[in-house]
Amino acid sequence: MRSEGGGEARNRTMWDMLFWLLVLALLAIIIVIGGIAARSYLSGQSPASAFFGPKPDPRIYVTEQASVDGRRRLLLIRRDNVEHLIMTGGPVDMVIETGIQEQPSLAADRFAGQSPAAGPVAVGRSFGQRATGSDG
Repeated sequence: MRSEGGGEARNRTMWDMLFWLLVLALLAIIIVIGGIAARSYLSGQSPASAFFGPKPDPRIYVTEQASVDGRRRLLLIRRDNVEHLIMTGGPVDMVIETGIQEQPSLAADRFAGQSPAAGPVAVGRSFGQRATGSDG
């Protein structure tokens, strides 16, 4: 006859393995929480900022868009301060021009070397008020 002691030992070994697996899982959770706490302490932020911090600024966005016809559109997309002109909506989307650098404003170039008093001066007035000037 066989003794039933072998089944008991196997059952005990299974519970021991389960116990050590739970201890290992708790140890891993404690290490992760400790790492988050240390990071937040060293950076001077709250621990919640690791999960719920502000979103970074978007690197890509549509600057302008224009409709060519009923289906196609021209999109001027800016990515990392470089613009790309793209046509969408046709049988194939295509890049028309890429690597367009930002152009400085023409008004800034025109008056770059002049003092502010050299250009025309706009004077504010309310509705119905006569403009005053040296011409009479």
